[in-house]
Amino acid sequence: MKKVAHAVAGSVALLLVLSFLTITILSELSMDAENVILAKRMVLYGIALLIPMMAVTGGSGFSLAAGRVGPLVELKKKRMRLIAANGMLVMLPSAIWLYYSAAKGEFGTAFMVVQAIELVGGFTQLYLLGRNFRDGLRLSGRLRRRPAISRAGS
Repeated sequence: MKKVAHAVAGSVALLLVLSFLTITILSELSMDAENVILAKRMVLYGIALLIPMMAVTGGSGFSLAAGRVGPLVELKKKRMRLIAANGMLVMLPSAIWLYYSAAKGEFGTAFMVVQAIELVGGFTQLYLLGRNFRDGLRLSGRLRRRPAISRAGS
């Protein structure tokens, strides 16, 4: 059951981050204030689902890793700490600030700077979650490591 909860919560979290990035980029490209406001609202509401998914993913992951050792396990733990820090210190405050700024119609330089920070943070989250997803598949035996390429004669 723990494995299923971990896999489902991690997958939902990954898809949520991807969807947040997608709607943010599409709304900005539309250059329509109403689209940006709607996107910021959707992201903020989506965070209400993302936070519990991340908590389940992290908690079940640490539980599944209990007693296990190895470089992949340690990498996943390290990434999870980075994911949590980025989420709480960058992503969440940015999302809240951007929503309230957009709702007030304030799309100036500060909005663009915080939007850029949120996008960098979002792509960082996506990358880290993706790496943990891949390494989780490797740990479970569902994904094999690619053999090292020999550079003999190079």
